[in-house]
Amino acid sequence: MKNLLSRFLLLVIFIFIVSLTNSYAQFNDYTLKLGLQANGLLADTEFDKENRPPDPEYKFSGLGRLFVRFEFFTPIIETELGGGFGRLAGQDTTNSNWWTYIIPADVRFIISPFDMDVWNPYIYGGVGGMYFYNDQKPAVSPGKEPEKEKGLTTIFPIGLGFEAALSDELLLDFSGGYHFTGSDDLNGWSNKNSGGKNDGFYNFGIALIFVSGSGASDNDNDGLTKSEETELGTDPSNPDTDGDGLKDGEEINTYVTDPLNPDSDGDSLKDGDEVRRHKTDPLKADTDSDELTDSEEIEKYITDPLNKDSDGDNLLDGREVNIYKTDPLKVDTDADKLSDGDEVNLYQTDPLKVDSDGEGLMDGEEVNMFRTDPLNPDSDAGSVDDLVEVNRGTNPLDPTDDVIKIDVPIVLEGITFATGKSDVTPESEAVLQGALKTLQTYDDIIVEISGHTDNVGSSSSNQKLSQKRADSVRFWLINNGVNPDRIIAKGYGEEYPRVPNDSSDNKRKNRRIEFKRIR
Repeated sequence: MKNLLSRFLLLVIFIFIVSLTNSYAQFNDYTLKLGLQANGLLADTEFDKENRPPDPEYKFSGLGRLFVRFEFFTPIIETELGGGFGRLAGQDTTNSNWWTYIIPADVRFIISPFDMDVWNPYIYGGVGGMYFYNDQKPAVSPGKEPEKEKGLTTIFPIGLGFEAALSDELLLDFSGGYHFTGSDDLNGWSNKNSGGKNDGFYNFGIALIFVSGSGASDNDNDGLTKSEETELGTDPSNPDTDGDGLKDGEEINTYVTDPLNPDSDGDSLKDGDEVRRHKTDPLKADTDSDELTDSEEIEKYITDPLNKDSDGDNLLDGREVNIYKTDPLKVDTDADKLSDGDEVNLYQTDPLKVDSDGEGLMDGEEVNMFRTDPLNPDSDAGSVDDLVEVNRGTNPLDPTDDVIKIDVPIVLEGITFATGKSDVTPESEAVLQGALKTLQTYDDIIVEISGHTDNVGSSSSNQKLSQKRADSVRFWLINNGVNPDRIIAKGYGEEYPRVPNDSSDNKRKNRRIEFKRIR
């Protein structure tokens, strides 16, 4: 027996070493297993216990068996249904041989708690029934209980074993155990004095198992089979191998991301955060194509990674940040009443300067209110800055009003006097308001107010009258706030007529007040 056992162990070790080179089977991951098993049997009866022969010889016999295995609720527990045919043999107390044909059928529960690729140890226990037929009776002394030649009995197989992988579809199974039975008649001899001990037998088996559906399970519920995960290199016991918040199956089948890389697009955001929280594309570092990565938008600039122009100013967020240095969350970074986009795209002004031309008007005021050029401090090129013109009330788009020319008289049309009088009439004040505004606008000029008459009367009287009328206008302006030092009044009488004094209409035209800048 020792020689036989040593050979069996050597065979087991050899097959186990061979199986190491094919270590890819998934023992607890299959649809169905079908096995063909050969068993060596060793009887355990009265003759092998208290009634041993004087020089016993162990008789090994055999059992062929067919079985199927399938998972029982959980991969850790398998159910095996099997049956076979064999012969159980032994020796009686006289060293005579006996044998019994047996047909066992049983259900076994196999517990294999290890998820291993190379070999799979297990223990088993079960219950079943067995038909037996004693074909060779033992030679025993008369007077014993009559033997039972055949019958049915319950069996309770227990034992342990292991599976070794030859491939994903083919396994070798090695097992050993014991069969308890409910009968004392397996050896064709019953001894009531045996204390109620029933017959049994040891078994040592080797089986070839064919595996169907290996690797087809999804124990981690990630949407990938175990075989698929093995091929991909993901962890079949971890639904999220890279820890990015997406199941491996989602990454492969839905988002086409890398289940082994938590940041497939390299934008410093986990794929799961992109999908679940930010709704960005985990395969694009810059989802909205605004020249900023999604991570920069979310973590640094707080812009919208799904909107290339977060503030709606017609500039890409990335260009605002990287080129123009403007604020991608503010339409008008410099608060000059022009959007950053308009400054860059339409007016070429500086979106970081309120007043690009530095004349004192905001770019937005120049464009929207005064229609002046925000890049030119003197839009009308009349020699006076736009701000000065705006403040004094002249038109910054009209160069003719930038300055009043020296020694160019302006007739203040509409100023009238009573005949021979010098008092300013109320209707003349509307005209004088214009002169007043000019002096207020051009606050650095000095003017001459000149009086003129027609030729009615003597020259000396006309000269005096014209002086009084010029003085009346000067006093009116002074009374309305003009510095006296800025106004000179001078009467010229009839000396400088505008037109010939040959008609009443022409004489009216010659009776006038003129306004002239002298400095």
